[in-house]
Amino acid sequence: MVVAANDLKVKGVQIFEHLLKSFDEVLVSVRGRNKYVVVDIDRYERLREFELEHALQEVRAEIAAGKSRTMTAQEHLDEIEHALRD
Repeated sequence: MVVAANDLKVKGVQIFEHLLKSFDEVLVSVRGRNKYVVVDIDRYERLREFELEHALQEVRAEIAAGKSRTMTAQEHLDEIEHALRD
């Protein structure tokens, strides 16, 4: 379902409450182009959990492939500071 930004201005967030009863997500269109996605908090939390689980799997794969190294917190901070200067 797509909602124009103007409809959102006129009807407010109540439009989402109504539409999310029938649809999993609502796209907000700005000047005819889809720009935002609105989902209810339960779906957002599930999607976020999947995203974090995927990131964890990627990190574990990198560690298993030897693409990691061990360093102290100070070494890590120094590396970040050096990267920010470049």
